[in-house]
Amino acid sequence: MKKIKLEILGLSSSVESQSGSFALVLKEVDGDRRLPIIIGMFEAQSIAMEIEKIIPNRPMTHDLFKSLSSKFNFLVTEVIITDIKEGVFFSKIFLSDSDKKVSIDARPSDAIAIAIRFGVDVFTNDKVMKDAGILFDEVNVDKQVDKKSKVNTLGDMSILELNNSLDTSIKDENYEFAARIRDEIKKRN
Repeated sequence: MKKIKLEILGLSSSVESQSGSFALVLKEVDGDRRLPIIIGMFEAQSIAMEIEKIIPNRPMTHDLFKSLSSKFNFLVTEVIITDIKEGVFFSKIFLSDSDKKVSIDARPSDAIAIAIRFGVDVFTNDKVMKDAGILFDEVNVDKQVDKKSKVNTLGDMSILELNNSLDTSIKDENYEFAARIRDEIKKRN
């Protein structure tokens, strides 16, 4: 089965599903389809912290996995989102050492958090993209926005509002959003 390479496009809190969940949006590298996956708060935090290179005081579970790999001399070679059944995604982490290659089942959120730490590619297949992918048409996005509605973005906020939001985000351990606020503040200074 042909592998489709994915990259992380974004991570945001999910308003359509249960509270505390996030939408991890992956994009096919050589195409226009997006693959949204709903993940838990802790996995989202782990992914965001690694993307933003925020170092926690104590190792998170995915960091522990990476430490174990170096102690036992195995590498993660790739991650593949293999299937979707009844709205649940399945994935495999592929590992190797000097003697053998194996794969282990994992939730996609954990597999992706580990893939980021190892700097390996994330793939899926055409079946998953056909079943759960969304075709994204960047040309027509603006036509779908209601011109009367005012959207508050970080660019619309004052420095005082940004600093208050940064403090709140850090206190709430929303590090991904805190990093975006930090970047906006730096851009203005």
